[in-house]
Amino acid sequence: MVQAISKVTSTQALAPRTKTSTPSAQSKPPTAPATDSAQLSEAAQAALANLQEATENSFQTAKEANQGDPQARRVLAKETATPATQK
Repeated sequence: MVQAISKVTSTQALAPRTKTSTPSAQSKPPTAPATDSAQLSEAAQAALANLQEATENSFQTAKEANQGDPQARRVLAKETATPATQK
């Protein structure tokens, strides 16, 4: 059921706010937002390294091997020792 509004009240206009400044609020430098940090276990770090090694391309592996990365050298040696499969 719909009813008509029978009583209407008027509102007063508010005066615009003026800025009030306090010396202590202006002298404080803004604080940096808090950051969270996490420590990965050795197993998690190893898993992450293996995932990164598995997803990098052969050019990146060769570049790292030339820069002296022992793991990249092993991967590159394994890739060159394995004959390419023909399609």
